[in-house]
Amino acid sequence: MPWSVAPLRLGRGWVMAPDEGSLKLRWERLLRAEGAEQERLFRSTRARTPNSSLSALPGQRTGTGRLARESGPCPPPVRITHGPFDEQWLIPDHRLLDAARSELWRVADGRQLFATEQGRVPAAAGPALLVSALLPDGCSAAGRPGRIRPLYRRPGGIEPNLAPGLPARLTAQYGAEVTAKQILAWALTAATTSPRGCVVPLTADPGLWRAGVELGQRALRIQLRGSRGTERPRLPGGRRPYVRAAVPARPGDITYEPDEEALRLGSGRIAPVPAGAWNFRVGGVRMLELWFERRSAPAEPGTLESIRPSAWPQEWTSELLELITVLALLSELDPGQQEVRQQLAAGRAIDRAELREAGVIPAPPAARRPASVLDHQEEGPEGQFALL
Repeated sequence: MPWSVAPLRLGRGWVMAPDEGSLKLRWERLLRAEGAEQERLFRSTRARTPNSSLSALPGQRTGTGRLARESGPCPPPVRITHGPFDEQWLIPDHRLLDAARSELWRVADGRQLFATEQGRVPAAAGPALLVSALLPDGCSAAGRPGRIRPLYRRPGGIEPNLAPGLPARLTAQYGAEVTAKQILAWALTAATTSPRGCVVPLTADPGLWRAGVELGQRALRIQLRGSRGTERPRLPGGRRPYVRAAVPARPGDITYEPDEEALRLGSGRIAPVPAGAWNFRVGGVRMLELWFERRSAPAEPGTLESIRPSAWPQEWTSELLELITVLALLSELDPGQQEVRQQLAAGRAIDRAELREAGVIPAPPAARRPASVLDHQEEGPEGQFALL
């Protein structure tokens, strides 16, 4: 997947939140402030201040004048993937984001999938690659953030972001048509981290290829959480997590009781929670603990980040139940994926010389750059028309 984009750089934490309502209240508070107070709340950087004037993000109808003169309502927040597995809300206003990566917004639509490399932490457990239908911010749970690689270079699922000639080379190798989604599924199974980034070896064995793709397709369906025509992930009856004791208004900590397969949030209790969900890590970081910390860690008083729900919303509990399900199902795939990687290491792989001979690598420079997208009308700074 030659075209890749660096992670988003928000520049200020208050533009993203686990709930939509807090973002609207933060926007209103910012616009009521003036002068130095607004500067303080905004958290200016070299890239953005309340006097920055920028074009609108592709697909978003937001103001393009200086924020210091803004008086309109908060732009409708959009759902994004914050790091691995955490879905949050973001104000999609270019004036608020230091590096929004417009090229990603330009190709984000109902067909797109985003593969995100996970930061490398030596000897740490966890997947090297994750996929989401939502636009990801590329934040890493630990280690150096990886790159974001869209599956398609243009909106509408047009022009797969693959090295030219790769599907044809693999089709000839395996004796059956190889699609872009199959290559992505294989990558979910076979990818490993390395000092130079995410590495995806290719097997020469058609049988191993089919096994890896099948596991990757199951992982992909789980990670998409019901989007792109997939079913929402569900554990078998009797293994589905339920709230056994209500989560309190301000749960102080999160703990796990392995004998009872119970997750506790303060006095709240959820069960059954498989050990695989509790122990699921990315970059060595336990996902359930990180998810809880992002919703319970105290914020600095007087900042926009301190504007948040006064009590634990019911929506967060529902999201937690879904996250437990996702992590539990993915943990069940891990033994099979490890076996594929072991067989891949022991068997014959398609090496770089073969790919070079087939003209697959190196990818041409044009394949490493964003494609031209001419069917968008985007507003430039101060309401000017943007030419793409």
